[in-house]
Amino acid sequence: MNRELLRIWDNEHFWHPFTQMQVYSQEDNLIFERGEGVYLYDIEGRKYIDAISSLWCNVHGHNHPHINRAIIEQLSKVAHTTTLGSSNIPAIMLSKKLCEIAPEGLTKVFYSEDGSEAVEVAIKMAYQYWKHKGEDRRGFISFDGAYHGDTLGAVSVGGIGLFHEAFRDLIFKVHRLPSPYLFCKENKLEDSKCVDVLVELLRRVIEESQEGIVATIMEGGIQGAAGMLPYPKGLLKKVSDLCKEKNVLLIVDEVATGFGRTGSMFYCEQESVSPDFLCLGKGLSGGYLPLAATLTKDEVFEAFLGEFGQKRQFYHGHTYTGNNLGCAAALASLEVFEKENTLSYLPEKIEFLKELLKELSGLKYVWDIRRLGFMAGIELRQEGGEAFDYGMRVGFKVARACRDMGVFLRPLGDTMVIMLPLCADKEHIHETVHTLKLAIENLSI
Repeated sequence: MNRELLRIWDNEHFWHPFTQMQVYSQEDNLIFERGEGVYLYDIEGRKYIDAISSLWCNVHGHNHPHINRAIIEQLSKVAHTTTLGSSNIPAIMLSKKLCEIAPEGLTKVFYSEDGSEAVEVAIKMAYQYWKHKGEDRRGFISFDGAYHGDTLGAVSVGGIGLFHEAFRDLIFKVHRLPSPYLFCKENKLEDSKCVDVLVELLRRVIEESQEGIVATIMEGGIQGAAGMLPYPKGLLKKVSDLCKEKNVLLIVDEVATGFGRTGSMFYCEQESVSPDFLCLGKGLSGGYLPLAATLTKDEVFEAFLGEFGQKRQFYHGHTYTGNNLGCAAALASLEVFEKENTLSYLPEKIEFLKELLKELSGLKYVWDIRRLGFMAGIELRQEGGEAFDYGMRVGFKVARACRDMGVFLRPLGDTMVIMLPLCADKEHIHETVHTLKLAIENLSI
């Protein structure tokens, strides 16, 4: 394929997500052609460490033979069959497997294609659940800085103005608590005290609500898109306990944090929490195919049961819900976790990353370093602590310098995100952090 034609057609016809296309068309952007392990190769043949797991979804590396084989085997049978009123073997087997590895009590699986849809499903199920229980509840509780996707329900419970403000007239109102990490830092509170204060704020919102609270929604241990802002330890557990006490449903969004990113299969395990809804995506298929899932409990499922004429069924679905190929890839990915003992090797890698990140702390523009498990964010600011002007694109300048040295990163504003595939070894981790260090040291403002 002619490389110059590809670039022309890319600029003329392909509208990219979260991208200012006027700027994009003026730059020399990467066009990837293939991948192998932690590496991506562009159409020029240049090699890059995929230091963001292709937007946080690749788990075991690119072109993994076991997952490839599973997809090919399924493709030789059938690529897709509808699950509206029928089923397929991979979707059934994956449902069973997810319920086995998820927190206890999550026994039902509803499929969709991406994390935003998984959250949308949870929001609608939770709302309709209370309708079926004879209660007209309408309130949701979320956090400032939350990101749960880009469909309108997910935007409603999101809390990032840059992404969501343009759609405020289209969405439902939500009770918002302060972003936990920023609240703790601004008020100089230790984790345990901060948790108590935040939970008391949550209690007040629930008790004072006039419309009745449907559910509280929060991410799994860290606010990812807000710039990698970890929750104070214990917050999820205390929120879960309060929601149970007050008979409010809990939705935990582990789209970004699920499948090993925080050191365990799901972050919920670390705080012994079994939510009413668990939203999964990104790494579910190993980073191979669009697939998401919303897991819930028998009590929720049973509220939707009834005679056909009662119209209690969940009127929601997608053409590719429970897609055969996607589910086959996900099953294979979970098999790789077991065959390669992926989680058992993570603590050593996480500790190595933690130690390496300390080397960045004294750099001129490094304002804050945040990490949870194998996920990290390095926030860049001016020397006095003021944020850089958004239009300066400082994060993108650093990412471009890293790219020129063979490491592919995409920042969140001026926060540099490191989220390597779980298969990355110490050499890959070291090269990524060292490259980022050089890029920051050589940053010219």
